[in-house]
Amino acid sequence: MTQNFHPYTEMTFQEFVLFFKTHSKQLEENTNIYLIAEANISETHRIETEVLMRSFFQMFTYSDLDHMDNHYSSYLDTWVQSQLTILNMASLQWLQIILEKSLLTLLIQLKHQRMLDPLMFLLSVFSYLMHSFHKWADTESGNHETEENNELKKLRLLDQLNQLLVSSSGASDLAFILKKCEKYFNYKRCVFYAYVPWSNQFYGVIGEELPKIQSMKGQLTEQNLIFNSKRPIYLKNPKPYLRDEHIQLFQLSSIIFIPIAHEHQLYGWVTFDQMGDSFDCTKAELDLLEQVGKRIGLFLSRKEKENTAKTMAIALTEREATVLELLAEGYDNKKIASLLFLSEYTVRDYVSSLMTKLRAKNRTQVVAYAFRWGLLS
Repeated sequence: MTQNFHPYTEMTFQEFVLFFKTHSKQLEENTNIYLIAEANISETHRIETEVLMRSFFQMFTYSDLDHMDNHYSSYLDTWVQSQLTILNMASLQWLQIILEKSLLTLLIQLKHQRMLDPLMFLLSVFSYLMHSFHKWADTESGNHETEENNELKKLRLLDQLNQLLVSSSGASDLAFILKKCEKYFNYKRCVFYAYVPWSNQFYGVIGEELPKIQSMKGQLTEQNLIFNSKRPIYLKNPKPYLRDEHIQLFQLSSIIFIPIAHEHQLYGWVTFDQMGDSFDCTKAELDLLEQVGKRIGLFLSRKEKENTAKTMAIALTEREATVLELLAEGYDNKKIASLLFLSEYTVRDYVSSLMTKLRAKNRTQVVAYAFRWGLLS
């Protein structure tokens, strides 16, 4: 019996995204099956493809249909830029193979009447992704002299940073270190967001216009592509990935996120931007900034070990320890006073005492330093 195929009709980007959103759970299940079952993929490429697949799904699943035009180039460019540190031709090709198999299986499962439409659109998507990757990946001319000069410049910058970190005394110098990083790497603004593992939260700690910085806090979720990435992320246009209020508050255009970590311990993230001006960033520049993040992470880990010894000298009373625990839970003075049957003035005195003992400037630093020095687990 001959099966009748409907003629191919080109989908719009909105239609494809809606299809993707509607069937994302089944698609994700199919991709997981094919990724595990694929015998010809190396373990390295399997891990890379899994990371890319997760962010690819997030790009489509959490896109806002109401504010989306039908020209997908900006969305795909932004995704490629955000994945530059792990993207390569092999992982991109595996991503395409696994997704095409998964989509075809889904269409068969659904007995979809227009099977060619989403398949052809996916081919168009990957055709553009290949083009975008070649455009945004490191496109230096291959001139050996230029490459050598760039490598020497990179080594000089990292050497400057190393000397700065060696001469710095501890986490209290981080603000000064970040100001120097702005100068070394030619960015107008550098901000540090701390990570609290026991509550899985992030909050702004260091940067220009501190009240604005400290207002930035939130809970990490699986949908948060930026803070879940273990590699640097460059966003030419942050709109699909950051909240509008965040973009407007800091007048953001392009931005770079660098994780600060050492030996699987995440301390937070550093962001670089040009205070509203758009800018480009090559893979080589991201690789350099990744090294910056690793060095700052190593610096914080060493200072953390040195500071651990100090905790023996930081003697907290039982009441101070209780107030510290409640501060870490996010309670304000009024609530703490209610829980401990104290006046707000007494609680304020305890908080002031904690700030003095921990050499902290505010409540946020009290919690951060207490966690770093082992007073909170």
